[in-house]
Amino acid sequence: MLKTLRADFSIIFDRDPAARNWLEVLFCYPGLQALVLHRLAHWLYVLGLPFIPRLISHIARFLTGIEIHPGATIGKSVFIDHGMGVVIGETAIIGDFALIYQGVTLGGTGKQSGKRHPTVGENVVVGAGAKVLGNLQIGNNVRIGAGSVVLRDVPSDCTVVGIPGRIVYRSGVRVNPLEHGSLPDSEAVVIRSLLDRIESLEQQVKSLLPQASVSLNSVPNSPSGFPTLNQTSNVAVAEKTQLAVATTCQLKDKAIQEFFDGTGI
Repeated sequence: MLKTLRADFSIIFDRDPAARNWLEVLFCYPGLQALVLHRLAHWLYVLGLPFIPRLISHIARFLTGIEIHPGATIGKSVFIDHGMGVVIGETAIIGDFALIYQGVTLGGTGKQSGKRHPTVGENVVVGAGAKVLGNLQIGNNVRIGAGSVVLRDVPSDCTVVGIPGRIVYRSGVRVNPLEHGSLPDSEAVVIRSLLDRIESLEQQVKSLLPQASVSLNSVPNSPSGFPTLNQTSNVAVAEKTQLAVATTCQLKDKAIQEFFDGTGI
């Protein structure tokens, strides 16, 4: 346990540029304090001691604003930055070198017994306010964007953003956990694609419908009052034009389709 606590302490200097000296980190970092108390509570919980582990967890919540159930399993070198409002459920498992920001919830979705909370891999970054709900498998080197709600498994080496969470980036490269500014905006991409589609359709309608109208007006009706062969042909052309426009509206744009499909999740 001492070796793990030492790793939790030292990782703060690697992950937080504001960490200047050991005294400041020891007394002013609630994430570290919550982990220290949790590891004690978890040790007693594994021994089967009743009440005391939950009491320690409750005291830690009161002092730090971070609620970690004593049954949760947390690896070494985990850093909870700021930490206010973090909730980690009973059966949650967090791998080594994870980085968790304030407002994160690793929670369940029902009252079922057994494993009902997420399993988070190594070197995972969970952005501020993100929610990972249910018995999910989050792979290694995953980045979950701030405010995202993840409801499905996420493979390793991916970036997930949005509500519900969608994979927007895949790579085998180990990510820098502090590069939050490089997260893409999947909603903005889809909205831009839809606007481009609308503009394209408007141009097609403007160019095709006037031609069909002029063609129809240029052919007079027959003396019997019935449409002539040419006019019937022009009506068919107009109908085909409208059908072509309607068909164009149904074409599957890649970005839009991937958004609605969950982009692989």
